[in-house]
Amino acid sequence: MGKLLSRLTSQLKSKGNKTPRQTAIKLLRDRGHMEKDSLNLTKEGKKRESMSAAERAIDRASKYSGRDARDYVYSSKTNRATLK
Repeated sequence: MGKLLSRLTSQLKSKGNKTPRQTAIKLLRDRGHMEKDSLNLTKEGKKRESMSAAERAIDRASKYSGRDARDYVYSSKTNRATLK
C-alpha cells in the first residue's frame, strides 16, 4: 500500500470510519489520484504522493482560494498554509 492510500486510510480510521480502506480507495479514484480498476496511482496521484506536508497544505490553500501557491507560507505547528 502506498503512502497516499495508507495516510488517507489512517485519517479516515481516526475519524471513526467503519470501512476506511474502501472509503479511501473510493475518494482517491473520485479525485483522479487512483486508476478506476486497480490500486495503481495515476500521474496526478504519484505527484500528490511525493509532496511533503508543506506542499500539500500550500496546494490545498491555493486551490481553495484561487491564489498562486507562492502567496502562501506553511506553518508546521498547525499544518496550514496562510497568506504571506
